[in-house]
Amino acid sequence: MEFLQPVLDGFGVVLDPTNLLYCLLGVVIGMLIGVLPGLGPAATIAILLPLTYGVEPVTAIIMLAGIFYGAQYGGTITSVLLRLPGEASSVVTVFDGYQLAKQGKAGTALGIAAIGSFIGGTVGIIGLTFLAPIVAGFALDFGPPEYAALALLGILLVATISNGSKSKALIAAALGLLLATVGRDVFTGAERFTFGNLSLADGIDFVPVAMGLFGLGEILYNLEERHRAAKAPAKVANVWPSRADLKQSSGAIGRGSVLGFFLGILPGGGATISSMAAYAMEKKRSKNPERFGQGAVEGVAAPETANNAAATSSFIPLLTLGIPANATMALMFGALLIQGVTPGPQLVEQHPDLFWGVVNSMYIGNILLLIMSIPLVGVFVRILRVRGAILAPITALITLLGAYTINNSMFDVMLVVFFGVVGYLMKKFGFEPGPLVLAFVLGELLEANLRRSLLVFNGDLSGVFGRPISLSLLLVFAVVALWPVAKTLLARRRTAAAVETVKTKENA
Repeated sequence: MEFLQPVLDGFGVVLDPTNLLYCLLGVVIGMLIGVLPGLGPAATIAILLPLTYGVEPVTAIIMLAGIFYGAQYGGTITSVLLRLPGEASSVVTVFDGYQLAKQGKAGTALGIAAIGSFIGGTVGIIGLTFLAPIVAGFALDFGPPEYAALALLGILLVATISNGSKSKALIAAALGLLLATVGRDVFTGAERFTFGNLSLADGIDFVPVAMGLFGLGEILYNLEERHRAAKAPAKVANVWPSRADLKQSSGAIGRGSVLGFFLGILPGGGATISSMAAYAMEKKRSKNPERFGQGAVEGVAAPETANNAAATSSFIPLLTLGIPANATMALMFGALLIQGVTPGPQLVEQHPDLFWGVVNSMYIGNILLLIMSIPLVGVFVRILRVRGAILAPITALITLLGAYTINNSMFDVMLVVFFGVVGYLMKKFGFEPGPLVLAFVLGELLEANLRRSLLVFNGDLSGVFGRPISLSLLLVFAVVALWPVAKTLLARRRTAAAVETVKTKENA
């Protein structure tokens, strides 16, 4: 009963009219952003960060969370109707969703996606409700060595598990760590990489970095990418799936929920990787894998379920350990800090209204999304008719005005422009900004706790290995770091053995 009381109090928080309004606002914005190709929840949250200054912490985070999981729903619509993924996590939905639309089953695809998204999101929320307090209680035993090891592991996982080139991800993460060292040394007061500029003495603020890389950078990149021929959306009819379709996709929805939940917890995991893994798993399990890519209902159900489950479960490491699992969670981390709330093990005890208010708002948000996802399809598709040449300048202006209002400083505006150009160039040359932002956030945590550990052990880090939790985390770090090397060596050995076998046969 003691456990249920704060959960029930959380429903009281979210059912407050203001919080309920912001929850609705967040999921509607999320769906809109999901429909618009390229912008994404990370960019939107980055742009809206300054607007959360004058709002209560719980209200602000409820809205931002709604944007994140709402975008997973919205991205499905254009994936199915236009073969144009509105969100990265909806890329694999295109394969079968668009084929179903061409067969006149667009309504079936969207209906299955909505049901799968709702079930996956709900499973994720239930897991978050029961698992997060356990993780938070466990994390109370964490000291500086444990946090240093966890931050180090998080940075490595982000660089090695995330999409794209691993070497480019590592370079971006290294750049993020370098940016985290700018400013006065917390322990000695010495200035580092400030080049005599007083505006950099307190370090680089997270908000201009995020607004530049994800806001302005995405706008510049999308302006270049939007020179495509417009497609006529497929007609939507027979929205509710048949009993046969529901039966066929039920297994995919169940497996996608579980897989997405656990992949969402991992640093570097998140919705995109979960959707790809769920699709691959269903194709591998299928007795007729050739159906995938030709209009298989499971090919829509599995990724859409997994990405929503992962979007929810990625809040677990953020709220309980203070470790963001992906780029969007890094922005949530920044939003909490702006509100004077430090994510971590103490959050459940010190701010139960915020913790349970945000968690329980997801139940309400998912119901709202299920209600809106089908009837408003036509409205969301029409948004695509807004020309990028009109939308981009307005968004850029809002971004720069928001940056100025943070500290009434033109230096912050210049930082946003600088990181906007950096973000554009990174996207242009195949570097994802996510690892940079996550390393930037985790870099301060890593340095501060590593140096505290050195003070605790009088400069001898061997004491870290005498602590079970930090030792376990470092062993996982070693496995993750060495696994690609071991995999490469094993592949070379197999190739050499195969060549030797061929030579032996030829000589015989």
